[in-house]
Amino acid sequence: MKENFARAMDHLLKSEGGFVNHPADPGGMTNFGVTQRVWEAWVGHPVTEKEMRALTPTIIGPMYKAKYWDKVAGDLLPAGVDYTVFDAAVNSGPGQAAKWLQRIVGVEADGKIGPHTLAELGRMDAKDVVSKFRDYRLIFLKDLSTFGTFGKGWTRRVTEVTDAASHMIG
Repeated sequence: MKENFARAMDHLLKSEGGFVNHPADPGGMTNFGVTQRVWEAWVGHPVTEKEMRALTPTIIGPMYKAKYWDKVAGDLLPAGVDYTVFDAAVNSGPGQAAKWLQRIVGVEADGKIGPHTLAELGRMDAKDVVSKFRDYRLIFLKDLSTFGTFGKGWTRRVTEVTDAASHMIG
């Protein structure tokens, strides 16, 4: 839902935390979930660790909206489903998040949420969609080579996202 971006963003930032540069993380240097590579692409030039550490929610908000929320049609998704898909888009990429949603609603998984996906989604119970989405995410994450290092945190995150999304649904 259009009015849910700020709420979803607040939840997302709690999951993402602040600055990290874990040697086992293929994303490398990250702040508020924004990798150095993604931020450099957004601003159009290389950035230093100092610049990465200086990021704030206000600075990164427009990037999150354009690159993730808008890419998964967050404004058009039902409350709760919007946050679930948005969080997955940030964590695993917007194309992957869209494909999971499309598989759940039973349409061709092309990675682009459009009218057909939205129509089928509208026929489903939002809580069922969020629950099935959780299952897709966990299966995907458990197959990653870094699950041994980050799996406990990822599993907690997916559980917390699912709980928050269920509260958004009502």
